[in-house]
Amino acid sequence: MVYVDDAKHPFGRMLMCHMVADSTWELLTMADILGLSIRYTQHPGTEKEHFDICQSKRALAINKGAVPISQRELGLRLRELILRERRNPRSCHEPSILPPLREPGSPGHRRL
Repeated sequence: MVYVDDAKHPFGRMLMCHMVADSTWELLTMADILGLSIRYTQHPGTEKEHFDICQSKRALAINKGAVPISQRELGLRLRELILRERRNPRSCHEPSILPPLREPGSPGHRRL
């Protein structure tokens, strides 16, 4: 499941929020759907893995199935992930189990 919080952090002329998911695969799949480059992943491979996205991408993510949550819910989710990671290291962020993703415009890239 992919989640987007209700944050509105200023970044230049934009207001940004966070997009997180239950797994790296789900996060990168939604990023691909939204046209985001995987190079903008924040804290890749950790329990803090997320994308900072603008409000228009948030609306598009919700339209594509992301679940809107509050900042508080995001904090609770992050805490849960950190505790799970401590009990079972690399549980849902193991890079070796992820399907390869290609950058938009590269050979072999296809829209979902």
